[in-house]
Amino acid sequence: MRALASPASLKGVLSAREAAAVLAEGLRAGGAEAEELPIADGGEGTGEVLGARVVARLSVPDAFGRERDAPIRALADGAVLVEAADVIPLDPARLDPLAASSRGLGELIAQVEADRLLVCLGGTATMDGGAGLREVLVELPAPTTVLCDTLAPLLDAPRLFAPQKGAAAEQVGLLERRFAAMDELAPHAELPGAGAAGGLGAALASLGADLVPGAREVLRRLDFRVRVRRADLVITGEGKVDETTETGKAPDEALRACRGEGVRCVVFAGRVEIDLAGAEVVALSGDPDRAAEDLLELGRRLGQA
Repeated sequence: MRALASPASLKGVLSAREAAAVLAEGLRAGGAEAEELPIADGGEGTGEVLGARVVARLSVPDAFGRERDAPIRALADGAVLVEAADVIPLDPARLDPLAASSRGLGELIAQVEADRLLVCLGGTATMDGGAGLREVLVELPAPTTVLCDTLAPLLDAPRLFAPQKGAAAEQVGLLERRFAAMDELAPHAELPGAGAAGGLGAALASLGADLVPGAREVLRRLDFRVRVRRADLVITGEGKVDETTETGKAPDEALRACRGEGVRCVVFAGRVEIDLAGAEVVALSGDPDRAAEDLLELGRRLGQA
């Protein structure tokens, strides 16, 4: 059996590359041929998955004003890439969506020198509608494409993503009202991806950036469908499968490609809250300390089958 190990990252636990390596090890132990092809959607690890190299590091504030060294990366085609998750990452040790600011990402982008820029959105602590970014970034330094980890419009973002970032029910309502009052974002509010990274999609669109589905663009750059056609089985997944998975996350885009090519797809997660049509969804133990062991065993079991 030819298997494709194509997980996204398990945030704060395993990178996509690490998860793919463990899965593939298990598949080979079970007797299958395995190819590693980690994937991403604009969230953490997108630059690594695309093979971008670090060309500089700059000190900028994170979402709560603490200084942080953030990398600027270059792709083989000459484009410069920055990841929001490198600057204002979601940190379980501090969840405060009302206070988290996107200013640091604005400061980083303002210092970029490039002919073309890719901004990767996802995995951030912020729900500020890009207010912090717009305080320091009045124009983009180059033609900019934004890889959005979700296709959610702006006003859906608080309901879908604020609870993950620590918002209580009453805070979700407050954030919805804040977003609705941002008149400067209103012309871009319905764009797919406008709600990415707490409204940073809409903020960057207001500065002239093009928003694209991050997972679709990453998989296109990786020739994912070509790899799928050569496989009998594809294994993908991330930390949690829930209602946000189907808003443009990497495992959902991988599943769509598998359905299109008629290839069996297994989707794993530490926590599973919904079913995904056309996939075999597997819940792991949910223990972050056991994630590598869980994936090794899943690979072995699928390889043997």
